[in-house]
Amino acid sequence: MSKSTGSTGVRDLPVLDLADCCAPLRREPLDAEASATLAEAFKALADPVRLQLLNLIATAETGEACACDLVEPVGKSQPTVSHHLKVLREAGLVQSQKRGTWVWYSVVPSRLEDLRRVLSR
Repeated sequence: MSKSTGSTGVRDLPVLDLADCCAPLRREPLDAEASATLAEAFKALADPVRLQLLNLIATAETGEACACDLVEPVGKSQPTVSHHLKVLREAGLVQSQKRGTWVWYSVVPSRLEDLRRVLSR
């Protein structure tokens, strides 16, 4: 498609509406406290093992997973998995419940929704 040239000899380019492609991530601004809290959660998810652990817990058939069942799928030692689970728990992404000698983990749906909301329009 050829563009016409104006009186200056320069092509007239279409004006793009940037509202759709450059809309803000959120409708309302984040305050400092919310930004810090969300940053900690995103930081916790920046590690591939923690992201995999969160996914394993979130997709568990019963909605929770025993720490004993998370070691083999990620291929890490039990102490390493425990460390990563602690980071996820401290970031508020998972909660834990001790049953006998094992600890069971489940996701905190409201925290995951907070992350979704900040990334959606």
